[in-house]
Amino acid sequence: MLWPMIAIALGFLGLAVLGVLAVRVFVEVRRLARQVDHTSRRIQQAAQDLERAAAPLAGDAGAMAGTRRESV
Repeated sequence: MLWPMIAIALGFLGLAVLGVLAVRVFVEVRRLARQVDHTSRRIQQAAQDLERAAAPLAGDAGAMAGTRRESV
């Protein structure tokens, strides 16, 4: 009778450990998702800043290419 009780207790402890680990994984996944969201927003903002900064340069390059074609 002692061995079945020990087996049941060890099984319960094993499930408890798995439950604790599952909660920890869940918390870390949520934290990672927040970091990914934050990083993607920063990348999107940087891409918009780059696009705004490149627009005048693209206009200047287009104007210079137009003057070269006219002079040729």
